[in-house]
Amino acid sequence: MNLASRMSRLGTETAFEILARARALEAKGRSVVHLEIGEPDFDTPANIVAAGQKALGDGFTHYGPSPGLPQLREAIADDFNTRRGVTNVSADNVVVFPGGKPVMFFMMLALLEEGDEAIYPNPGFPIYESMINYCGAKAVPLPLREENAFAADIAELEGLITERTKLVIMNSPQNPTGGMLSSADLKALGELCASKGVWLLTDEIYSRMIYEGVHDTPWKYGDTDRMVVLDGFSKTYAMTGWRLGYGIMSEEFAASMARLQTNATSCTAAMTQMAGVEALTGPQTDVDTMLVEFQKRRDVIVDGLNALPGVTCLKPRGAFYVFPNIRDTGLSSKELETRLLDEAGVACLSGTSFGQHGDGYLRFSYANSVANIEEALKRFGEFLSTAKV
Repeated sequence: MNLASRMSRLGTETAFEILARARALEAKGRSVVHLEIGEPDFDTPANIVAAGQKALGDGFTHYGPSPGLPQLREAIADDFNTRRGVTNVSADNVVVFPGGKPVMFFMMLALLEEGDEAIYPNPGFPIYESMINYCGAKAVPLPLREENAFAADIAELEGLITERTKLVIMNSPQNPTGGMLSSADLKALGELCASKGVWLLTDEIYSRMIYEGVHDTPWKYGDTDRMVVLDGFSKTYAMTGWRLGYGIMSEEFAASMARLQTNATSCTAAMTQMAGVEALTGPQTDVDTMLVEFQKRRDVIVDGLNALPGVTCLKPRGAFYVFPNIRDTGLSSKELETRLLDEAGVACLSGTSFGQHGDGYLRFSYANSVANIEEALKRFGEFLSTAKV
């Protein structure tokens, strides 16, 4: 097949590959505990589902404006101002997309050219590096280290910025580690990018999933003319299949992002957007309930991992992932990923799925029941007691 050369630069998201392997094992009768996929195991709250169904009946089945329906853009702006403690975001600063990934993809398509450099967290969400490479720019990793609780070192970031740096990507709370940046770090980040004239993509998709501390955003501190905040509904409202995300940005850049959307997807599904209005403006009880349950699961899996031989695990402050250090097991990250699935029936991801600095770690998603997490820990322990290194 004679594909364009840029296709060779396109990466993938390993979670979906491991999920497919796990499903194939289950089809053969094997029992698998799924801790690989970053998806809440809760159903979308009933009031949101009802709003989507009502929207279908009310005729929200046609094309809408490329930037999003006015009702949702206004609701997002109001929610953003309230939760982030700002007053400078209006509907004109909002573009709605079918998921969070188009925000990062379209932003990079709009900004990056060959010869540009983009700095991204490593370990980090793999699509950052994939999209940088696809656009022909140079991907520059910013290491996230366990000794710093997997928070980015802003001084180290400053040392990586060159005259070719066009974009910095930051994610807090963070996938895959659950690490977070402090308000002081976010202020320093915003001010640094502003002083260097560098664009900033701040991925805040886990902004509502915080167990210690409070969420903050560099939008409050940096140059909002060169910044995009990514957020969405998938994680907070268990709406992964609804495909609903958004970006906050300057009005000028919003027009460019909307034009890319016109060319790529036309618009986001109208009935999905009306469900999003209900998500933001309706009761938040289900979100609070999910967060309490996730915190309980976090504590179970962290304690359980730390009790295993050769495994140590920091307690994450946000998101729903743990990133245990497995170096003392004598097995590599990739080997453990493969053998835990094949021999123990535990699906997880190698830390190297999130970049070179993830070597020596595994990622487990604790978006599963306490009972299943405990079963996975039991299987992991039995594997370690019998595995040949």
